Amino acid sequence: MGAHGDPVRRPRFRVVLHLIHDRGMDPQAVADMLYKQSGLLSMSGLSSDTRVLFDSDLPAAEEALNVYCYRIAREVGSLAVALGGLDAVVFSGDVGENSPKIRTEIVRHLNWLGVELDPIPNDNNQDVLSPAGASIPVLRFDSDEERIIARDCASLL
Repeated sequence: MGAHGDPVRRPRFRVVLHLIHDRGMDPQAVADMLYKQSGLLSMSGLSSDTRVLFDSDLPAAEEALNVYCYRIAREVGSLAVALGGLDAVVFSGDVGENSPKIRTEIVRHLNWLGVELDPIPNDNNQDVLSPAGASIPVLRFDSDEERIIARDCASLL
């Protein structure tokens, strides 16, 4: 809650409430905007697919990817501060598992922490992406998101 328990005073709620109350958007339209029309798509004006953005010559596509990688690295840096260091950096999920370019750009922002990539394992999507003897290992982890979702759904039945 914001000051005096007023959620409107919290910046992250202001826009959502403004769209619903002042602009007359229904909550589903706001949800669609936030979940389907924002992020990389909104910033690039082209796509939310990083592969499409890397293949594009549009300056907005490049800027969207730069912001995306910077913000991921910024959060890793924040976690490093909160945790007092890093034991490893692990890439997972569709983009983390399959995009050497994204991993390269994220790690470039983390070099100050001692995080490094070995380009050959990175380009070949190997499991260990850091050089031998690296102080902070960089790993690639295959996640089977569909299996996890299916298991969770089955547990509800």
